[in-house]
Amino acid sequence: MPHHVSSPARLEAFSDGVIAVIITIMVLELKVPHQDGITGLYAVLPTIALYAISFAFVGIYWINHHHLCHRTDEADELVLYTNLFFLFCVALYASSMVVTGFSFLLLRLSIARRLRLAGKLETQDTSVQHKHLYSLFTYLVAIPSAFYHPHIALGLCAFVTVIWVTPTAGVKPREDASSSSSGLR
Repeated sequence: MPHHVSSPARLEAFSDGVIAVIITIMVLELKVPHQDGITGLYAVLPTIALYAISFAFVGIYWINHHHLCHRTDEADELVLYTNLFFLFCVALYASSMVVTGFSFLLLRLSIARRLRLAGKLETQDTSVQHKHLYSLFTYLVAIPSAFYHPHIALGLCAFVTVIWVTPTAGVKPREDASSSSSGLR
C-alpha cells in the first residue's frame, strides 16, 4: 500500500462539519420548562449548566483541533485515522471524556511526529502535551468521585475546561505572521 500524504485542509473541513453536527444534536436536548418564570428557569438550570460545560468542552476541542491542524503542512494515514478516532470519541463524549481526551492525545502525538520529522516541534508542543496528560488524570479522578460526590466530579470536569481556556503556563506564543492572523496558539 503506497504512503499517502496530503494537506490537512480536507481533514479540518470534515472535522468542522462533524463537530457542528455534534453541537447541533446537543442543543436538541434542551427542553422548554414546564413552569413559567424563575421556577421554570430554576427547574432547567442544571440542564443548562451541563449544556454550557458540554458546549465549552466540545468548543475547546474544536479550537485546539484547529490550532493543532494548522501546525502541520501534511496529513498522512496515521493522522487521518487518529482524527477519525477522535471524532468518534467526541460524538460519544458524554459517556467518556477520558476516551475522547486520550484520542485527542493520540492525534496530538501523531501530528507532533510529523512536526518532529519536519523540524518544527517546539517547546510549546511538549508543554501542551503535559497539560493534556494532567487533564486526563483529572478526568480519571472525577470518574470515581462521581459515585459519591457528583458535584465535585462536575467541578473537576469544569476545572479541565478552565485549564484549556487559560494559556499554557511558561510558554510564550510564537511571534510571526501566521500566529497573529490565526488567533490562539
